Amino acid sequence: MNPSMATSRCERLPSADHEMDDWLFLSSESAGPEVLEVSRDVQEAVDRSKLRSKLVSAWNSVKYGWTLKQKSKFSKSSPVILLGKSYELKDQGERELFRSSFVSLLWLTYRRGFPPLAGSSLTTDSGWGCVLRSGQMLLAQGLLLHLMPPGWTWSVRHRAVKDDMDLESRSAHRGQSFQEGPHKRCRKLSLGSLLDRPMEATHRRAVTWFADQPTAPFGIHQLVELGKSSGKKAGDWYGPSIAAHILQKAVAASADLPNLVVYVAQDCTVYVADVKRLCERPPPQSWKSVIILVPVRLGGQDLNPAYITCVKKLLTLQCCIGIIGGKPKHSLFFVGFQDDNLLYLDPHYCQPTVDVTKENFPLESFHCKYPRKMAVSRMDPSCTIGFYAKCQKDFESLCTIVTEALSTSTETYPMFIFAEGHSQEHERSNTPTNNITYIQRKDDLRRVATSNSMDEFVLL
Repeated sequence: MNPSMATSRCERLPSADHEMDDWLFLSSESAGPEVLEVSRDVQEAVDRSKLRSKLVSAWNSVKYGWTLKQKSKFSKSSPVILLGKSYELKDQGERELFRSSFVSLLWLTYRRGFPPLAGSSLTTDSGWGCVLRSGQMLLAQGLLLHLMPPGWTWSVRHRAVKDDMDLESRSAHRGQSFQEGPHKRCRKLSLGSLLDRPMEATHRRAVTWFADQPTAPFGIHQLVELGKSSGKKAGDWYGPSIAAHILQKAVAASADLPNLVVYVAQDCTVYVADVKRLCERPPPQSWKSVIILVPVRLGGQDLNPAYITCVKKLLTLQCCIGIIGGKPKHSLFFVGFQDDNLLYLDPHYCQPTVDVTKENFPLESFHCKYPRKMAVSRMDPSCTIGFYAKCQKDFESLCTIVTEALSTSTETYPMFIFAEGHSQEHERSNTPTNNITYIQRKDDLRRVATSNSMDEFVLL
């Protein structure tokens, strides 16, 4: 979306004033006495910039339906697939399990009021950062699989881990210390609370890694900074292929995840030897876990229908962590499907920045209650597919089951392939530079214009 266009159209919306009431600006410059010394002209320019950002954010929320609280309708006669798991909605227990699994996904959206991005005065990514937000969500799903036990879910009802029982003696009073003695205040925790505490702490730590502040390893500030090596800056459009390489650099630069690496496929090919080179470590150290990102282009200007079955098949695999995709110039994070509709998380809802440095900061804005869906035929052909393997055995299994799933696109070349050996470019920078896309079907090789697509790819 073009922010300047959004501003001009939003100025005519009567609801914009209402949308501005809850804005939170955390810029360090906003709280110091230096503000008093700023000239009136500079201050007015700053105010205009803030107002423009507010209007753009309000317009995005209206445009993508968030002010209407739209909910998608789901059929009880067909199973819902969510990242490798199937749910029968006609069964009450499975319906609740689906809701719990969906709300546990990390939802990373446009934010407003964060510290200005380096080299700009932008304090919001509304209107241009949706692909980066979708990339954050894909990485977040990989991190949850990496850090959490299998089957972990988060419940809004337990957003703060509290004691299940608080027994207080007659002489106990507010603020009393918990020392041994005849008049002590006792706390008794259930087994569930004892088990939830470390998982909740890990959950919160993972959320802080995506915070909208310069120090967060996977926050918008860091991703924009890493995008500079690809010729991108704050306010630019980022395609799903560029986003994949930015995520790879972000994980490599982070000291928080020494046992995880990210591999980005080249020319629609996963080179097995390159993955092993990244993951193998000398004994007695174990094999590193790996997130595999595969940028692909599934058609010319529109999605090739021959790939629809394959896209859905990949989402049925438990090793799949989602797809950075969407509609043209409108990124979404695909996490499943029902019949011929894809389930997604939408990053376009602009929310106030959350200060994650506060103890027990609210988590609700990082989780979405309402799954949405769209026809798979409307999917933009440019996308990046993600997979996760925790160990070497899992990677070998991933190669087998993904190859089987790719064989479902029988009328065309596969979406991508696994190849033994190293790529010819494995020593070079992974930044994509090819601006020409070739699509090959049967005996036909032709050049395809990609000026309106989300990114440039090479597709067999």
